[in-house]
Amino acid sequence: MSVQSTVVFADLFGSTGVFEALGNSKATELVTQATAWIAQRCSAHGGRVVKFLGDGVLIIFEDSTKAVLAVMDLQRSYQQLLGRMPPKAYMPLRIGVARGGVELVADDCYGDAVNIAARLSELTGPHQIWVNSEAIIDGFDLPDERFRLLGPIHIRGRAESCKVFQVEWQENQGSEQLTVPAGFDQSSRFGGRDVLGAHIELTWLDQKQSFNAFDLPIHIGRTHQVEFVVTDARVSRTHARLDWRNGSVVLVDLSSYGCWVRFAGTGSDLLLRREECVLHGHGEISLGTSFSDPSAPVVGFAVS
Repeated sequence: MSVQSTVVFADLFGSTGVFEALGNSKATELVTQATAWIAQRCSAHGGRVVKFLGDGVLIIFEDSTKAVLAVMDLQRSYQQLLGRMPPKAYMPLRIGVARGGVELVADDCYGDAVNIAARLSELTGPHQIWVNSEAIIDGFDLPDERFRLLGPIHIRGRAESCKVFQVEWQENQGSEQLTVPAGFDQSSRFGGRDVLGAHIELTWLDQKQSFNAFDLPIHIGRTHQVEFVVTDARVSRTHARLDWRNGSVVLVDLSSYGCWVRFAGTGSDLLLRREECVLHGHGEISLGTSFSDPSAPVVGFAVS
């Protein structure tokens, strides 16, 4: 029987690099300790730990208020642990939260909300929390915390896009951030306003180009038929596309070898292979090879 639940998927970002740097034995020990700690913190907030998935933990809550408060506390507490981690063991946390019907079968769970939560944890950046709109609306008695609308985001395997919000969990978040009271009408509140930026600047070597929302989509690639040209043999002819989707600048990888995305201040990289992510703030995109290659063709971006 399907039960309305709020699903949390918490994922350790960058664990692959930790295994490479520290070896299987030490890395396994660190990942196991971290995921056990995540499970314990969520259980303390009333969550039910369903299963461990390598470097991730799947938890379900009866209501969204407990779930959102739990993951905010999780990020805040985990930041203190991160500060004590050596660079080679650095694994920031990224979290997806979704509300919906869940089928509980033995010691596992299934359903659209499970798939959405897992996918949001993959799409979000390190240190971030993304939630679907159903979870925000269900959390009617949440305190006046901050939720930033990212807009409809395509979830792989679903016909319909998912309206997604980012939770601004930092305790010292400035008043300039958008705040949304629970139980709101999102469409009337935001009215299509872009909260991530209506302008993106791309740089590569001495090349610099700016694009407004109405210029998108544009393409990045090696051929001179694209809007932003990167003449490097490792770059595909049409390597990536930038889309404008209801207030979001979305990077879509179209290449054979992928894009690596690094957001400023995160210290971790997100690999896209025929996948996509929302760009925000500023950072870098490495085309066709990872940032570890000193000669990598790296495109800087700034969304404002």
